[in-house]
Amino acid sequence: PAFAHASDRGHVLLLPTGYYIAGGALAVAVSFLVLALLPPADLDRFWRRRLSLFAFGDGPRTIVSLISFAGFALLIAAGLFGSRDPLSNPLPLVVWTLLWAGFTLLQGVFGDLWSWLNPWYGPWRVVSRLAGKRGSETRPASLPRWFGFWPAFVLFFAFAWFELIDPAPDDPSRLAFAAGGYWLVSFLAMLLFGYSDWSRRGEFLSVFFSMVARFALFERSEGRLRLCWPGAKLLSAEPLPPSGTAFLLLALSSVSFDGLSKTFFWLGLFGINPLEFPGRTALIGIGSLGLVLSFVLLAAVFALAIFLGQHLAGDGHSFRETAGLLVWSIVPIALAYHIAHYLTVLLVDGQYALVAFSDPFALGWDLFGTADRMVEAGVVAGAESAWWLWNLQAGVIIAGHVLAVLVAHGLAWRLHPQPSRAALSQFPLTLLMIAYTIFGLWLLATPTAG
Repeated sequence: PAFAHASDRGHVLLLPTGYYIAGGALAVAVSFLVLALLPPADLDRFWRRRLSLFAFGDGPRTIVSLISFAGFALLIAAGLFGSRDPLSNPLPLVVWTLLWAGFTLLQGVFGDLWSWLNPWYGPWRVVSRLAGKRGSETRPASLPRWFGFWPAFVLFFAFAWFELIDPAPDDPSRLAFAAGGYWLVSFLAMLLFGYSDWSRRGEFLSVFFSMVARFALFERSEGRLRLCWPGAKLLSAEPLPPSGTAFLLLALSSVSFDGLSKTFFWLGLFGINPLEFPGRTALIGIGSLGLVLSFVLLAAVFALAIFLGQHLAGDGHSFRETAGLLVWSIVPIALAYHIAHYLTVLLVDGQYALVAFSDPFALGWDLFGTADRMVEAGVVAGAESAWWLWNLQAGVIIAGHVLAVLVAHGLAWRLHPQPSRAALSQFPLTLLMIAYTIFGLWLLATPTAG
């Protein structure tokens, strides 16, 4: 029997891509024109609507985090002592599929679940109590303020490099050492600088997930859960420092480069035959260069759009403040790209995770009755599946950009109370979003290798 599995792209798209790209770009452009004509007061009332649900406290948070830490420890053990096959070992499947691909979606829909489920909070509370500390999250900041979000930026870049460039990021033992080492370094930093400081500005997963959670349909305020419009919490966000702006732009550029790096176009630029893919080891230099260039290019274009918008509107605010505020409009785009890019991986490798959970150490166990489950790769293959899948991905990308335009206008009104000036300030940024819509839909449709 052949131990075959689905690749990232299991079909060749035969849909009228040009119509989709034109329609997506038109949808984003029309949304800008409609918003320019709407009264700001009406839209502001729309964003402020909330539906109160129920109240709950933080009592179980420590216990939930300790359970999460125990699960993380078992995953590290499985990575070190379990199967060497990445599709049979639960550690790579949890990290790359359930956490990075799937949990990001949950965070963007339901809110800040990570603050409860992360594997640091519970152990930090226990150690703080044993050491005789209060364990309070309101302690004075000890991480230098001039650090900003740069520690999280550097760690996120290292994570992106490991995922996209490293020759074997899904090797179970290699990933176990990397994940275990990262947990230990972050835990020591939390003991040194305080949990709140490090998780807000240093631990990149907490920073990323907290930014994504601002898009969610649920918010928690004064101990009560409320239902809100998607993206509404972004409008009340404070301007980010340059390090925070860079972090959000890196979140978008890294996922975009992940898609670009596998295309025939990218490989052809360096004389590589995509039908004779040489493997990741041969592309370390090219990949590292591309990862840096994709971030630099996006940052430069975003900065240019902000500068031109300020010039058109006669903005009296500083460039740093304007960029730090409007960069929040990137969150819907980054989340949309994340969902569209990893959807096929989640649908197929999520099934492998169900199988691996039943036998985490490759000892012949069947803990949950799923060890013999047949993985259905056809969920992303075949003409009908491809049609539904691509339309869903394309719809997510277009909706993300439309929501980004909506959020950007709301943020612009904070800077320019006069509607005409707010619309003028957003014109260059809208052009950037239209261009990125075209780029994202092209990435979905173009042939890929590797």
